[in-house]
Formats: sequence, structure tokens, C-alpha cells
Amino acid sequence: MSRCRNMVDLGRRQFLRGSALMAASATVAAAGAAPQAKAATPAARVEYPSNRLANVSELKLNEPLEVTYPDPDAPGVLLKLGIRVEGGAGPDGDIVGFSTICPHKGYPLSYSADSKTFNCPGHYSVFDPEKGGQQVWGQATQNLPQYALRIAENGDIFAEGVDELIYGRLSNVL
Repeated sequence: MSRCRNMVDLGRRQFLRGSALMAASATVAAAGAAPQAKAATPAARVEYPSNRLANVSELKLNEPLEVTYPDPDAPGVLLKLGIRVEGGAGPDGDIVGFSTICPHKGYPLSYSADSKTFNCPGHYSVFDPEKGGQQVWGQATQNLPQYALRIAENGDIFAEGVDELIYGRLSNVL
């Protein structure tokens, strides 16, 4: 597995300083530029490797299987939910994978089998894996990053991308 080169340590003040600078630059550029039509450019896509995470036979209903994706510094889990969900993979459409780093401040998440939720001990955000990692409570401002999964004929589970920004990364979305 290769390490992701897109990691960054960005504090709030540095982010706000950079945002203010970009806004000022955009205002100056807009004031001095003559209006002209621009061709639409496709959004940049981060290419992630197709990594084998596990095999379907290793999964147990409602028990997370710890994995790392896209690199060893990005903890996550695979989960067999037992019900078909949007974004689910496998023959029953019930296998999902998520980053287990809270998108709010980077705390490690834990899974509660009783409530079927991912929970953050830092600021109490709660994420629902049956709803694509949607935040249902707490301070986070984005949903839990979900893996794009592919199941091979032999049952091997491959991750091929992530749909949300993993905490601490500049870019990693499909």
C-alpha cells in the first residue's frame, strides 16, 4: 500500500488567513478582468489505488472489520449491515466501508452495534451507516467519508475511492 501524499496539518487561523487572502485576490482579479466566456473544465479527480481490504467471508453481521484506506494512516471499517442500503456493495447491497476519523476534529470514532451508529468521543457527533454515513447529531459539518467498494467474483472486497474529505487531507474525493 502506498502512503497518501495529500495529508496536511492546517489550523483554523491558517485556514482563515488563507481564505481571506484568496477572497481578496479574487476580488482584485474580478475587478480588473473583462467579462468573457470560459469553457467549463472538468473537476479534478484524485486517483486512489484499488486496494483489497478483505473478503466477504470475513464479515459478520453488524460487526465492524478494521481496515485502512487509502493508506496505513487512514483507519476505517467494513461493515455488513444486513439490509440493502444506498452505496452498499455485495450480492445483498449491504456491505459498506467508512473512514473512522471524525470529519469535525479528527477524533477516532467507535461503532455502537446496539444503535448501529458511529460515535465521536470528542464532540459527540453521531453518524448513521445505513444512511451513507450521514451525520445525525453533533458538531461535524460533513458526513462520514464512505468508501467506493467493489466486490470481486471470489468475494474479495476492494476500495476504489472515497466520497467525502478525510480529516487532515487537502484532497481525496472522487
